[in-house]
Amino acid sequence: MKSFQLDLATVQAAKVDLSQYLKPSPLLLNPWLSEAFGCNLYLKLETMQPIGSFKIRGATHKISQLSPEQKNRGVIAASAGNHAQGVAWGSRTLGTHALIVMPRSATLMKIQNTRALGAEIVLDGDTYDQAYRVALGIAQETGRVFVHAFEDPDVIAGQGTVGLEILDQLPNPDFIIGSIGGGGLMAGTAIAIKTLRPQTQLIGCQAAGAAAMCKSLEHGQPEDLNHVATFADGIAVGKTSKPMFDLLHSRLDHCFSVDDELIATAILTLMEKAKIIAEGAGAVPLAAIEKLGSQIRGKNVVLIISGGNIDVNVLSKIIDRGLIRTGRRIRVNVVISDRPGSLARLTDLIAQQGANILQAIHDRNEPSMGLDQTDVALTLETRGPDHSQSLIQALKDHVVRLELIQ
Repeated sequence: MKSFQLDLATVQAAKVDLSQYLKPSPLLLNPWLSEAFGCNLYLKLETMQPIGSFKIRGATHKISQLSPEQKNRGVIAASAGNHAQGVAWGSRTLGTHALIVMPRSATLMKIQNTRALGAEIVLDGDTYDQAYRVALGIAQETGRVFVHAFEDPDVIAGQGTVGLEILDQLPNPDFIIGSIGGGGLMAGTAIAIKTLRPQTQLIGCQAAGAAAMCKSLEHGQPEDLNHVATFADGIAVGKTSKPMFDLLHSRLDHCFSVDDELIATAILTLMEKAKIIAEGAGAVPLAAIEKLGSQIRGKNVVLIISGGNIDVNVLSKIIDRGLIRTGRRIRVNVVISDRPGSLARLTDLIAQQGANILQAIHDRNEPSMGLDQTDVALTLETRGPDHSQSLIQALKDHVVRLELIQ
């Protein structure tokens, strides 16, 4: 596939175009994170876009460039969520009909949100790649204009307006960190930043289970993955686009991958310390920042929080696992004497230690228990790792047996 010829003027033109439809997203200095990492840490909040994602930029700019005849034919796209909503929003704003092919694995929230924006939804395929092939077939049969999620010059230029806005809001960023799925966001941003401020370091990041672009950049040639495994569905891309690789290879300074546990912790940190709900793809830059170590000390660092469309069920699991990982929630099974008052004494002990009981399951019929014993499964809320350890020790001193559930 032929590489795209994009330059600063193209991105600047996209910025002028999008100013008719979208306001700049906020860039906010976060004092707590700045202190934690020893730098001036800014958050570029694409979560504040009308659809909660940067994808609205590229999709809207692409549709705005269509001729009246193309708009009459309608547009089609394949997406698991954010691009779908971007195409739907842009189509409704610019007066064309959108048909979106979404994989059957797409979350209910993203399906409902896309439909609410006026798009027609077709659920087909178990993966994005299968949905993509279906959408291409429909485009060929119907004449609809296909709006690619990243392999399109207009889409890339639209995403690149993120970079121009950052420079308007902070003229001297030292580092800009953003996630990579297909690569449109960082490719467009890189074109803007490396032209206007080449000394700014651009850092791409991916989930370790979907790090096709990072591996490709490391090895100097596009490579695909046989398997993708990450809860960060917005960047769950296993194939490396040659045009996107060409745009990024000469412009990105580094590309880091981080595991899902670190991404989940970053989501929880953004909730607690920045009061921001980010999806997995949006939280990856915070998860990756530690890879830079002391390089960022005293520097101006921008994290592009690219989206906030996370399923509430996934968010609930992340909160639970994050609290366990940071030592603020523990699960234990304890064996106590099956005598009157034993359970009351156990709960009194927990209260004396200053912990909160979130759940207690008292099972007197567990087969492995002695006739004079009973099992209690506890979920406890604590103040942190040290408090958890002292609580566990206190429990061990007063129960027959204790098992910590990780």
